[in-house]
Amino acid sequence: MVMGILNVTPDSFSDGGLWFNRDSALRHAKEMVDAGADLIDVGGESTRPGAAEVSMQEELDRVIPLVESIGAETGIPVSVDTSKPEVMSAAVAAGAAMINDVYAFRREGALDTVAALDVPVCIMHMQGTPRDMQREPRYLDVTREVLDFLVERASICRQAGIPAERIVIDPGFGFGKSLQHNMELFHHLKTFVATGYPVLVGISRKSMLGQITGRAVEQRIAASSSAALLAAQAGAMILRVHDVAETVDALKILDALTVD
Repeated sequence: MVMGILNVTPDSFSDGGLWFNRDSALRHAKEMVDAGADLIDVGGESTRPGAAEVSMQEELDRVIPLVESIGAETGIPVSVDTSKPEVMSAAVAAGAAMINDVYAFRREGALDTVAALDVPVCIMHMQGTPRDMQREPRYLDVTREVLDFLVERASICRQAGIPAERIVIDPGFGFGKSLQHNMELFHHLKTFVATGYPVLVGISRKSMLGQITGRAVEQRIAASSSAALLAAQAGAMILRVHDVAETVDALKILDALTVD
């Protein structure tokens, strides 16, 4: 599945400010749907390194009208990228079909709230917070530590009443990880797939691709599509991307030309 990224923020790392206006955001959502997106992930608070939090009301104002409009005008499932329980509740009431939380529902009230909403969830690994996560990330065994965290959080979600089939896990590329950490996690994606939980990979345009290729954010489309293709080959179920058309095309080629 291809998840199109729609950041309605002024400061996201790749597309901050581009879709901050509601009309432009809705237009971009429709473009991604036309390009083949299976769902749209709407975020109203930047989680780029060093990002500051926004108020609950500001996030509600950015996200909820857009969730309603996308659902009404496209019929495509909408995921909402948030860590605030109040935004989770309002988003599902507005028609959101999934909640995607970079904090893995560890914030006060988040787990109980999302369990009661009865929708699929995505739990992501992050060392630290967006404000400090890239200062000096350290692991003894990054794959084992990230895997253990996600399996534990999935178990806690199940204990809270969320069925296993509604839980997606995300290793959190770029969230409290160095280039070497990110590369090791990517090389071991099949380990995450082996848990039985659907795996989401969000690597689109990220700094690790810039470090590998030497290209600026806006020049990382080829690298992003290539990484998405490799993730799909490793068994990732959801690819969270900025460049929907290019990713969809790459997946079509993978499906048609894979050599046995």
